[in-house]
Amino acid sequence: MSAAAPGFPRPVGRATRGLFSDLGEAFGNLRAQKTRTLLTALGIVFGVGSVIAMLSIGAGAREQSLQFIERLGVRNILVDSRPMMSPEERQQRRRISPGLTERDVRVLEANVEGLDVASPRRYLHPARILPKPAGTIPGLFGVRASYEAIHNLRVNEGRFLSTGDDEAASAVCVLGITAKINLLGYDAAAGKHIKVNDTWLQVVGVLAEQAGDAGSGGGRTIDRNNAIFIPVNTFRYRFWDSSSFLKDELDGVDLRLKPGVDSVVAAKVVTAILNSTHHNAEDFTVTIPAALLAQQKRTQTIFTYVMVAIAAISLLVGGIGIMNIVLATVMERTREIGIRRAIGARRRDIVRQFLTESSVISVAGGTLGIGFGLFLSWVIAQAAEWQTIVTVGSVLVAFGVSAAVGIVFGIYPAVKAAQIDPIDALRYE
Repeated sequence: MSAAAPGFPRPVGRATRGLFSDLGEAFGNLRAQKTRTLLTALGIVFGVGSVIAMLSIGAGAREQSLQFIERLGVRNILVDSRPMMSPEERQQRRRISPGLTERDVRVLEANVEGLDVASPRRYLHPARILPKPAGTIPGLFGVRASYEAIHNLRVNEGRFLSTGDDEAASAVCVLGITAKINLLGYDAAAGKHIKVNDTWLQVVGVLAEQAGDAGSGGGRTIDRNNAIFIPVNTFRYRFWDSSSFLKDELDGVDLRLKPGVDSVVAAKVVTAILNSTHHNAEDFTVTIPAALLAQQKRTQTIFTYVMVAIAAISLLVGGIGIMNIVLATVMERTREIGIRRAIGARRRDIVRQFLTESSVISVAGGTLGIGFGLFLSWVIAQAAEWQTIVTVGSVLVAFGVSAAVGIVFGIYPAVKAAQIDPIDALRYE
């Protein structure tokens, strides 16, 4: 027989049909059930879109975290003083430890191998500032010139503090970008003066917008953009902190290691040295941004896996939908299967026919799902103001899984269709 009966696909000869013939028949059969096919494909569309969106959220969160921690300095070690809550606690602590002092800085500089530069850090919350700030009062930090290199600060106007400024205890300052706008507006600030408490300071520079924080000042996290930086000796000789009774001499010490030095090992050395000079008073903390970076990577990876697992449930549901529609199609087309078997179709031809149909549904749904995933990522980024990054890998993974779902969930219905007895199929009404 050279032609198929009306309403039925062309019979299979001894030679296997080509790919285009299989696809043509699959599209024809699916087109006959447009609504059912569309609803089935929607499960794959939503599943692929959800996976891409979840992966994009995870990638965006990871990128923001890495940028944040890298700007803290992956070669840095940050030592912070633990604040005291009461005079009784201070008295008890001072019996065994002098607290964090300039002497600690000198000891660390002399004994930590691989140390590049260090900067003590002091913090003061000013009682008054002129001109009067338009927003939150900036914090005052006393630091060395090396603080710029340690934290990779970018100067937008003028310069940063110099070693000469520190040695002379000069009345100069550098403003964070927010502090500059709050105090002096949007005009050039270099050369102008501000008054902090009772001391006039000349502005010699303005920082560009910075990410991250400037450490802990009295137990508080300080916005580096809304800060005033002065030489640490200027801080020592020109300012008095009314809360200093419950504080150590230094609020912190920031260290930067030379390239190639293991920051975790160096941090252990720093901790051991300070424990020795502080007699194990546990009145300080040591933070390693490099360790935070590694931990953040692990956390983000777990977070991404969890989100993808949740989104993958949509793909599973879509696969079950594909199995359901193909099984229903097998029942509806039992007589057609019997006719095809009677005129020469082999079992593997029947398997291939239904497997092709399930694959077409999953591939088409996966393709639409990619577009839906890109749109969903954009919506999330706009609505939540959250950075999302769609990678080629996430698209390939989501699409690959959707194609695999179509094949895996299409195998059982296809095999079941091939096992139908031709005589029973011809009798089926």
